[in-house]
Amino acid sequence: MKILIVDEDPVVAALIAESVRMQGHESLVAHDAQRALQLVESASPDAVFLDLEISAPNGVEVLKRIRQSRQTLPVIVFFGEASRETVAEARRLGITDVVEKPIALARLGEALAQLKKR
Repeated sequence: MKILIVDEDPVVAALIAESVRMQGHESLVAHDAQRALQLVESASPDAVFLDLEISAPNGVEVLKRIRQSRQTLPVIVFFGEASRETVAEARRLGITDVVEKPIALARLGEALAQLKKR
């Protein structure tokens, strides 16, 4: 599978990308919302790991834009300090799973394994 990782922190994004690759998948990385949305359209990822706390626009806005063109694309969100309201809004927009930071790579692996079963 081709997984798009969206996180402004290059270290976190690199760790997630490496974990995805170690599980035999291709990883794409975007460090901002604009690039993430470009890659959703041009690279046709099979799933997205999206940090809800990215800025300008925030993760929920990015998710809304993804849903405009790719309603069924699996999106797993992760966050550190996002509010309950933000997470609830993401759930309403049809996310596949939620992972809290600090990210446990094993937990991301579990979420990825669930995507394979779909």
